[in-house]
Amino acid sequence: MKNDLLQWVDQSIGKDFERAKRVLSFEEYLQTISENPERSLRGSAQYMADMMDHFGRAESTSVDSGMPERFKVFDMTPTSRKVVGQESVQHGIYDTLRTFQRQGFNNKLILLHGPNGSAKSSLIHAIMIGMERYSETADGSTYTFNWVFPHEKITKGALGLANASSNARDGKFSSYAKLPDEDVAARVPSDLRDHPFLLIPVEQRRAFLENVIGRDKTEKLWPSIPLALTQGDLNPRCKEIATALLKANGGDFKKVLMHVQVERFFYSRRYRKGMVTVEPQLHVDAQFNLLAMNRNYSNLPASLQSLNLFTLSGDLIDGNRGTIEYSDLLKRPVDSFKYLLVACETGCVNVGPAIIYLDTVFLGSCNDLQLDAFKEFPDFMSFKARMELIRVPYLLQISEEKEIYAEELRQVSQTKAVSPHTDWALASWAVLTRLKKPNSINFPPGISTLVGALTPLDKAKLLDSGEMPAPLGAEDRKLLRANLKRIREEYQNVPYYEGRLGASAREMKSILFSAAQQIDFPCLSPLAVMREMEEFVKRTSEYEFLRQDVKDGYHDAAEFIQTVRSEYLNVIDREVRDSMGLYDSQQWEDFIRRYVTHLSLVLKKEKHKNALTGKMEDPDYPLIEEFEAIIEAPTNEAELQTFRNNLIAGIGAWALDHPNKPVVYAKVFPEYWRKLEKHYYHSQKEVLTKMHDALLIYERSHGQSSDESAVNSPNEALSEGQRLARQTVENMQSRLGYTEAGAKEVITFLMKSRYH
Repeated sequence: MKNDLLQWVDQSIGKDFERAKRVLSFEEYLQTISENPERSLRGSAQYMADMMDHFGRAESTSVDSGMPERFKVFDMTPTSRKVVGQESVQHGIYDTLRTFQRQGFNNKLILLHGPNGSAKSSLIHAIMIGMERYSETADGSTYTFNWVFPHEKITKGALGLANASSNARDGKFSSYAKLPDEDVAARVPSDLRDHPFLLIPVEQRRAFLENVIGRDKTEKLWPSIPLALTQGDLNPRCKEIATALLKANGGDFKKVLMHVQVERFFYSRRYRKGMVTVEPQLHVDAQFNLLAMNRNYSNLPASLQSLNLFTLSGDLIDGNRGTIEYSDLLKRPVDSFKYLLVACETGCVNVGPAIIYLDTVFLGSCNDLQLDAFKEFPDFMSFKARMELIRVPYLLQISEEKEIYAEELRQVSQTKAVSPHTDWALASWAVLTRLKKPNSINFPPGISTLVGALTPLDKAKLLDSGEMPAPLGAEDRKLLRANLKRIREEYQNVPYYEGRLGASAREMKSILFSAAQQIDFPCLSPLAVMREMEEFVKRTSEYEFLRQDVKDGYHDAAEFIQTVRSEYLNVIDREVRDSMGLYDSQQWEDFIRRYVTHLSLVLKKEKHKNALTGKMEDPDYPLIEEFEAIIEAPTNEAELQTFRNNLIAGIGAWALDHPNKPVVYAKVFPEYWRKLEKHYYHSQKEVLTKMHDALLIYERSHGQSSDESAVNSPNEALSEGQRLARQTVENMQSRLGYTEAGAKEVITFLMKSRYH
């Protein structure tokens, strides 16, 4: 059985090896070029952009980016967490890569800059993970080559160069590429993972390609092939070997290619294969050593042993044909990366006595403070011409920011219950600390006053979901909605852009985990998080955003905790009322929907068909009047007509912003929803009194054990208030995901804050 299993594994691995075409002769490699020359002759920038396309795109949920799609490759990170948002950055990287492809070489370093913790490194690492996975696919196959020198018993010649095989003597091309190890005297890899196409002398490359794929295809393809392949050359060691072999064989190029073993390679950041991360420590990025230190040297043919062959090593060497990430680039002294100017401008760099040609996408990251200091450097403009600066700000949408904390909350939930809205509390406070007050002078008359009056919470809701401030009328809402893009982009082109300062995701995660350790709270809840925030905002000496001057409520990190607390109270107030069964919110949605339906009939002067009787009937005027009385619509005839027209127009505008989605009236008309709520509460005073009694009972029983609590004792006769309290807790558990302790915590907090 074991032998059968081993045989099966052996056969499976062997089939995968052959299927992946891991080792080829040069002649076999020509077949891969002829089958797909576009894929075989692409540079590093095109390869990276093709990789991004390979994994596909998804519809963006970010209204802030202005981009309709996000690249799925950014869902791949070392920690299995996707990069949340940042679609504009993704497209910025992609567009730059395609520009490199059109230009024929990578003439700039792509530098991601932004505040600490804005996902710069995560974006780069997602690209690297994508390249690793892409290189394992057929579309992502990439090749380099080794030099193979067989034992004399194989060649039967003094140098192993003249009489390669009987096939060669007969004039038929052969290869040493697939010789078993025991028949190989020496194998010398290409330091830079040179492309096999570089083995063809530069003067003959175009004609050679015409012979492989035809003149018409070559004419079309040649302009898109990167300069690294059309004009570049082999690394110094491979060039020396190729020249010596050509000389020893009297110019017979086929016999030179007999020694070429084309090998597929796979990108790997861990093993520094085509992907390297350079940390900001000081060291040389490339160096050379004599090959004499390598034991292969003694097994080389005699004609090669007289050469001074060097082996290249270092970050630049390991990252060739792929990408090099310069983490915190500007923390290094400027002189230590000046070579990048030449590398980007010419595509080559001096290493010791040699010039090496590179085909590398240079990626870097830095924070804005480092970039500001770098701009004061005398040679900055020289560097700027060789850098593509892409800004990576903090997120400004609460719904997106919430996604960042999903994994941390999942981890905490393994040992401690997590209450609903914890991620919302973290995200809301973080976003509020990042917002800047709109400057009315940046907006045209008519909208300037509306924009200038936005509170931080108003602006946060507006940027997140388009929710309008409650007091605004229909005309003002329409005007504000029309200028939403202008509001988002107000500070986009200034040094201190919106999203540069504020609480980072790193700091928020620190708050989260500290809150999880709070023994005063039975769950990790918004209350525990806000307690930790109150401690955090005292650390003004450590964080710049905590020292900003408060301007009309903006930049007030301490006050934002109260803002989040107030919003949280509104949320749980509604949840508790709903859990007590005071109302079904769906009835209000239906009420508004029926009002809109019958109002449309009135405006169109049409009738509707009664579903039961089948008769045509007039609109339901009593329903219309009841609704308009509750929401305090204008009573003047002309004003009422304008109000009605604007209301219908508001629905149309919402439908345009949310195509193919059902109208959610609570979101379209939140101010009317609140008035319906208020009206209903006012008409239910008796039930509200019972609710208040139940909250008082909960306050008294909160500190008791379940055996002592009248609320939790099923054997005792319960009062109506106690039954209501029990029902509330059970509903909060079954409908909203609270634990019993979490529900009690929420009810007690609500009672103390609003019903004490």
